Amino acid sequence: MILRTLKPWLFLLPALVIYLIVIFFPSLYTFYLSFYSWNGVSPNKTFVGFQNFTNLIMSDSVFARALKNNLIWTIGSLIFIMGIGLVLALLLNRKMRGRTLFRGVFYFPYVLSGIVVASGWAWMYNPTQGFINKTLEALGLESWTHAWLAEPKIALYSVFVAALWQGVGQPMVLFLAGLQGIPEDPYEAAIIDGAKRYQTFRYITWPLLRETLIIVVATTMIASMKVYDIIYGMTGGGPAESTQVLSSWMYYQTFRFANIGTGSAISLFLVVITMIVIIPYVFYTTKKSHL
Repeated sequence: MILRTLKPWLFLLPALVIYLIVIFFPSLYTFYLSFYSWNGVSPNKTFVGFQNFTNLIMSDSVFARALKNNLIWTIGSLIFIMGIGLVLALLLNRKMRGRTLFRGVFYFPYVLSGIVVASGWAWMYNPTQGFINKTLEALGLESWTHAWLAEPKIALYSVFVAALWQGVGQPMVLFLAGLQGIPEDPYEAAIIDGAKRYQTFRYITWPLLRETLIIVVATTMIASMKVYDIIYGMTGGGPAESTQVLSSWMYYQTFRFANIGTGSAISLFLVVITMIVIIPYVFYTTKKSHL
């Protein structure tokens, strides 16, 4: 009887141990370090309480810009990455020749490393030899050419376009899975009743995609809050810190400037902001879907 009770826990134990070692205890240690001033090398740490947090909020202009950029990135991800993913899923859910090939083509960028994507798109954005400016010049649109990654006003949006190209495949696949789980009967009944295509989407497809939508929105928001590799690979947070986000600024504070406490504080800000956004959303939408 005791063995039967313990058996599930024995199966869970390896995963639990890995979780505690890799995630839980490092997270606690990061929380501990956020209250100290430490360069990561000195044997002595100076307790500063909440000063790392107050300095970030009150006197760190780059932190404010990074927070703003994360907000812009999140909104853009929810509108464009998720929206285009849904449109592609609706198109590729129809019976058409070559749809499996197109699904693979649109999903392929998502499996690439962010650094690989960053390297490719950085070359495309090259102001003298890049594909984008060369194409604009060939079309007679020289006035539209830019140093895309060197102009503070457009650098963040230029990087986001690369992220859009890479990331749209993930919500597309999730939406496709949700669409394929919807039965045909409601559509057949709607067609018999004379419903138009937009009406079937509004009253059948969209409500039945609610569970999938919860997952897509949550994963998209989490990915947008922790974006790092593509920004670091394309701009390194520049020019003039215009593309810094919380993850990249955390890296710079921790490893470039040896401000371990400040970097830990930024990581906690990132975790708290993500939880504040995600948990109420998932709770509300899940509760609403069961009403």
